[in-house]
Amino acid sequence: MSECIQKKKVGFDKSGDSHYDNISAFIKSMRGSDPDAVLFYLARALYAGEDPLFLARRIAICASEDVGMANSNALVVANAAMQAIHQIGMPEARIILAHAATYVARSPKSNAAYLGIDQALHDVETMDTGTIPMHIRNAPADGMKDLGYSVGYKYPHDYPNHEVEQQYLPDKMLGTVYYKADETEEKLK
Repeated sequence: MSECIQKKKVGFDKSGDSHYDNISAFIKSMRGSDPDAVLFYLARALYAGEDPLFLARRIAICASEDVGMANSNALVVANAAMQAIHQIGMPEARIILAHAATYVARSPKSNAAYLGIDQALHDVETMDTGTIPMHIRNAPADGMKDLGYSVGYKYPHDYPNHEVEQQYLPDKMLGTVYYKADETEEKLK
């Protein structure tokens, strides 16, 4: 009689509600900065046979959506993990997933870019946002400058600190603020 190896039942199957409950808990634990819970839900997912690339994609999303500009390296780590998992596979992929997931969990959080793009998409979908200012339009063909395309554009690299004051938003959108940085964000130099 051959012996068989039995796995303890975890109360998790990849196709049912428990799959969604576990991935939700995994993501919310990363967002909530709890690396112990992250490792627990990661272990449950791996034990149940969850696709490591699916988990890596969730880590990358969290790195951008929830960590964002507070630590831009979180997305770099998550993307590197995704590539490494693809190349290495299981069982070693568990280590890479744990590394990336705990890095994201321990990172400071900012969802400013996420909130900003969602508001901009809402405005583009629901409002008359006006037209692109002529001075920042492309002028690839002869005669377009005669029509005002690209005329008056100030090339930022010709100015101190590679910045120059000029209008970028359409007239109808002047004063609109989508990106609202917060105190947790990295100071970009």
